This record gives sequence, structure tokens and C-alpha cells, in this order.
Amino acid sequence: MHDLSEVPVEVKPDRTLRVKIRDACGLACSFCHNEGTPVAAPGRTGRVSLYLRTNGADFLPARISADTDFALALAAMRGSLPTNEVHFTGGEPTLHPDLPGLITIARRLGLTVGLTSNGENGAAVLPAAAAAGLDRINLSVFGTTPAELAAVQAPRLASPKLAERKLAALDATIETATAHGIKVSANIVIPDSSHVDRVLRIIEQHGRSVVVRMLVSLADGGASLAAMQDVVDHLGAVPVRRIITAGASDQRVRYRLPDGRTLYAKSIRPVRLPEMCADCRFNNPDDCQEGYYGVRLYRVVDGPFMVGVCIQRMDLCVPLGEFVMSQRCREVATFRDDEAARLTRLHATPATTGGPHPG
Repeated sequence: MHDLSEVPVEVKPDRTLRVKIRDACGLACSFCHNEGTPVAAPGRTGRVSLYLRTNGADFLPARISADTDFALALAAMRGSLPTNEVHFTGGEPTLHPDLPGLITIARRLGLTVGLTSNGENGAAVLPAAAAAGLDRINLSVFGTTPAELAAVQAPRLASPKLAERKLAALDATIETATAHGIKVSANIVIPDSSHVDRVLRIIEQHGRSVVVRMLVSLADGGASLAAMQDVVDHLGAVPVRRIITAGASDQRVRYRLPDGRTLYAKSIRPVRLPEMCADCRFNNPDDCQEGYYGVRLYRVVDGPFMVGVCIQRMDLCVPLGEFVMSQRCREVATFRDDEAARLTRLHATPATTGGPHPG
């Protein structure tokens, strides 16, 4: 095991806004937090947010249109909080009927655009998305076989044949994204040591064409971190840099594999907003799984844009107009700056200049 205290640290201030652009998704993964919201049209799919029973969500998410309302919402957020990147989430963003239009709006505002996807529709939409200015795509990958993917689906979607089609679509998405100059990462959630072999197979299959990032399982904590270390040890990976997002709970370690490839291990820092999180019922080491990760934008069905700061406390969401004028917004802005200054002093190295929060 390597001593990470000796690894150079890069501090990146959080400048990202996550936007849930639609709710629908063609999968129903058991570990999905669905950006904290209830599923607007669950039908018989079994899709649900991991935190639905405890997060106090009281609105359904609408699909965000590529229109003037969205442009004004983005401009308002950028004007109230320093923002240089928008990251589209869902549901499944590649199922949005006008993904290029949303990207175009964000690019016209000077924002870099990324998205998180399961890859089910990327081959069809990524050429136009790339032309509109999509910078990168983070692909959620759970397995290399239909059985592995089906094992984490709700019962009605746990079909090996469906899983086989989804895996083929993922491969096509990777090929299309790479061909059109979109940066591609494969995100792998690793709950515990029983998943180590699965993760090693994913790294072997996809790690030569995309950057692989292991993600801590929000529900599994220490067991997940131990499993990531098992993967690192098995591969003989050497840590070359720690990357800390100042003003959010995201942190990661970049490793170099013996053959020169890169592997990331992403985990959660115990970050809390000083006022908003102080009296929260989840504010303890066991219940607060994500910490303060950053700001999120939603659209309410037949309602306004809403701004949230926690997927475990959706009751903290407020209308956009209220947020930009609030002490909550000022607290987030001040906390970002204070943490960036503190962490830069603490880890003073030549590599402490900032960039966009990598999502």
C-alpha cells in the first residue's frame, strides 16, 4: 500500500453546476440516486431513487427544454455563483430529444459541457452533441457480461437479453464518442471486495480506450474503499497525484498502471456547509453519505426551476429566484473560496491551480 501523504496534491475549486435534464432512463440500477428526485413516471420499471424514503423530496422532475427559460436559468446561476462548467445528468441525458440544443445554450454562455450516461443511446446522438460542443462524457459501467448488468437491475428489467443490447450500445457509444473527439471516462461503482474481479475485467476491457474511474459506493463506505485498494494493489498501480475539489466533497487519486495507462479512484471527503449542514439530521459519519457535493438545478413538472444542494435533503431545494438572492447562495460562494484558499495553503505545491470540477 502506498503512502498517499507523499503524493502531490492538486486543488481545483468547484465551478460546476449539475443539471438534471430529464428523468427517463432505459435502466433501473439498484444503486442509482436519480439525483435525489422521485421518478416522474415509474410505470413497471422499478426505477427509484436510492434516497426516496428519507430525502423529503416533494416535487417531480420535468424534462428541461432547450429554450429561453433554460438559458435565463443558466445565466442566473452563473451570475450568482462562479461557474465554468455545466454537467448534464438524469435519468439518461442521451435520451433527451434536443441534447444538442441544451449544449448550444450552455456553450453560448461560455460554459464547458459534460454529461453522465449509461451509454444506451450515445451512438445516435453524440455526433450532433459533439458538433454542438460537448466536451466529455462519463459512462456508468457496471459489468462486462449481460449477467453482471442484469444483476443490478430492478426485477422487471433484469433480462439478460436486454442487458446484452445495453452492453452493445455502450460499446457503440464509446466508439462514437472517441471518433468525434469527446473525452470519455468509464465510471465503475465498486461496493465491496466481492466486486474486485468484475472491476478488473472492466478495466481490462475498456481501460485501453477510455480513462477508468473507480467510484466509492455511497451506501457501502469503508467496504467500498477497501475494495478499491484491492484493485489498486492487484494491478500494481502507483499513485501520482491527489486531486481535491475545493468547496465540494469530491476527491480522487490518479494512478499510473505498469503499462502506462491511467486509473482514478474517486471517494468522498467529509465536507459540510458551515451553516446549512450544522443542524442536519444526517450530519454524522454514518448517515451523510455524499457530503456537500455541489449545486444542482432541476425543473419542476408544471413549475419553476429549483436549486438543490443535497440529494439526501431534497427538502432543502428552493426556487431559482429565491436561491440566487439567498444567504444560502452566499454561503456556497464563500465556502468555495475559503476552502480553495485553505487547501491551497495546506497542500502548497506548483500544481495547485484550479480548473473545472471533473464531475
